[in-house]
Amino acid sequence: MSEIIASLAKKGSEAVLSLAVDSLSASLKKFGKEKNVEFPGTAFSLPVSFALLGKEIKTLGGMEFVLSEAKRLSENKPADLFIPELGGLLNPGLSTLLSAEVIAAIRYLEGAAPEDGFAGFISDAALRSLGVQLVDGRISGVAVIIGQAPDSKSAVNLIREAQKKNLISFLVGNTKGKSLKEQLDAEGVEQSLDTYVVPLGKDIVSAIYAVNFAIRAALSFGGIKKGEWQKCLEYCRKRLPVFCVALEYVDEITCAAGTGALALGIPIITNDKNVPPVGKTPVTPYEAVVVEEKTSELIAKGMEAKDIKIKILNIDIPVSYSAAFEGERVRREQMFAQFGGKYSDAFEYVKMTDPEKIEDGKIEVIGPEIDDIEEGSATPLGIVAEVAGRKMQKDFEPILERQIHSFLNEAMGIFHMGQRNMCWIRISKDAKNKGFKLRHFGIILHARFHDVFSSIADKVQITIYTGQEDVEKAVKEACISYNERDARVAGMTDESVDRFWTCTLCQSFAPNHVCVVKPERIGLCGAYNWLDAKASNELNPSGPNQPVEKGQCIDPVRGEWAGMNEAVKLKSNGTIERFCGYSVMTYPETSCGCFECIVAILPEANGFMIVNREYAGQTPAGMAFSTLAGATGGGQQTPGFMGIGRLYITSKKFISAEGGLKRIVWMTKDLKEALADKLQERAKEIGCPDLIEKIADETVATSAEGLLEYLKKVNHPALVMEPLI
Repeated sequence: MSEIIASLAKKGSEAVLSLAVDSLSASLKKFGKEKNVEFPGTAFSLPVSFALLGKEIKTLGGMEFVLSEAKRLSENKPADLFIPELGGLLNPGLSTLLSAEVIAAIRYLEGAAPEDGFAGFISDAALRSLGVQLVDGRISGVAVIIGQAPDSKSAVNLIREAQKKNLISFLVGNTKGKSLKEQLDAEGVEQSLDTYVVPLGKDIVSAIYAVNFAIRAALSFGGIKKGEWQKCLEYCRKRLPVFCVALEYVDEITCAAGTGALALGIPIITNDKNVPPVGKTPVTPYEAVVVEEKTSELIAKGMEAKDIKIKILNIDIPVSYSAAFEGERVRREQMFAQFGGKYSDAFEYVKMTDPEKIEDGKIEVIGPEIDDIEEGSATPLGIVAEVAGRKMQKDFEPILERQIHSFLNEAMGIFHMGQRNMCWIRISKDAKNKGFKLRHFGIILHARFHDVFSSIADKVQITIYTGQEDVEKAVKEACISYNERDARVAGMTDESVDRFWTCTLCQSFAPNHVCVVKPERIGLCGAYNWLDAKASNELNPSGPNQPVEKGQCIDPVRGEWAGMNEAVKLKSNGTIERFCGYSVMTYPETSCGCFECIVAILPEANGFMIVNREYAGQTPAGMAFSTLAGATGGGQQTPGFMGIGRLYITSKKFISAEGGLKRIVWMTKDLKEALADKLQERAKEIGCPDLIEKIADETVATSAEGLLEYLKKVNHPALVMEPLI
């Protein structure tokens, strides 16, 4: 490794350590040693210290130990946490990470973080949401971008290139006082988690938020425990698709932070020609430091250095197309026209068709095109996609149809929400001015259906209706099909099929986790039901969804089959030997970290609570979602705790071994409201029509004592059921 880099990293680590010592000293005088410190929305307290040092640092006094370790590492003195490779160069980098974490946590304590317009610390809930997208390929990787571009135009080009490659960009630091965020603001570029452009903070210390993101991915999805620093670093090096771009000027502090990133296997790409390049090292897959003077090539070089692969779609439309635009919003003042929602009639419908009746690639707009629509108006819209193929089945219609949401949203300047005859679409003025037409909806869908569903879609024809009478006529056929589908799926039971499906999509992050998707239990991410998994196997026979022959039934109450156990043992790399599909107390299904909700036991209430990912408050278990998730995820099998998809709550098989829905004593208000009709229907089916009112939420109680008092008052059935423990 270059002597120049080693020298700069050493000076930089000493400078950051000195700043951390001064910050801690001032805070100790102001608040005292027992003052609590934490980052918001995480179960891991100070994540870097938690993972690398094995300590839960929760007070200012505890930070003294962290900085003593940071000092030792800066001086390259061996101890338990010590990397001997590269002559110990990476140890000052680890020192910088520990010191930066202390500084950042103190800033939160002081109310100085995050700065206005910056995201700061990324919560566990957001991490898990992004984790789902990394797993399913919507996000191909992460680019941590430090400093500012040569000018605002090249800043926009850099970010657009990252978005086109489906990368999420974390923006960090500044160059001579000016940040990349400010350059993008000047060009009107939207920055948020939804658009994959996230400004973390204005100085280099905020790079710790990106490091915390990587470290917590290892803890949450990899099942790694506190203090298992070798496993944590190895996980980051092998499994996390992250690289760093250092723009314009690499000073000693940036260099120190960079060597900390290298310890996690994150290569550095820079356009600073004064930095010496560094080839492959024991901690990076290829080059460790790449010098590329062309700003336009930095993203491509970063992807090469980290070996990030992506399938780029060349769709002939006049706007950029990428998953990075899926979360883009088109606000009223940006809108040229809208369709559906509460403003006009709109629907979208995929139907299986005889191959002889359609022409592949034919796209027809019946009614006014966008040039004939008045700006700001609400227009009726019907999108009918006819799909034919030798392997196409009626059961696949809703699977393809659900993808319309993502496929259209990925076009820049297009906003899509909902599905079926409850969809809502907006086209921005900018997209219209660039030449976007309604027929381009058809071009997108034709290309994406062929790309994603090539094994079943031989022909795709798209018809777009924009006249009121045509839309009203066409939607009648669609509604008949919608109702038939619902009845078909609703009628399926676990007993009516002879096979289930495994889903190992999340094993890129949780190597030992496996879902078993059944007709009456959706995948814990909420994205895959039995038909989806079946379709996925049709599309990719060697992919993440494989058939599970049930075999001999070992326990029909708990839902245990010999064939399922064999499949789970194989797919979990031998770590899980038994799996009960209907129990949360006996050999429950594992959880990766992508779950929509967590079911957790409340022994004092003889029941369970359910908390969804979006809920940030406290629960009667004494833990928030993020804390519960830390104990539940990572492919663990934890009796009494289980990750689930929210629709599983309404299933007849929902924790039926423990008594099902009657065991639920607490549920978040948002979750109750979202599932209200289905929950009420289930309550009537089990003979407890007033059960939903008896289930408490955060407006009633957030403590075990308050909950128990309420349950007794309303005579909740869980109180008289067989003891759980």
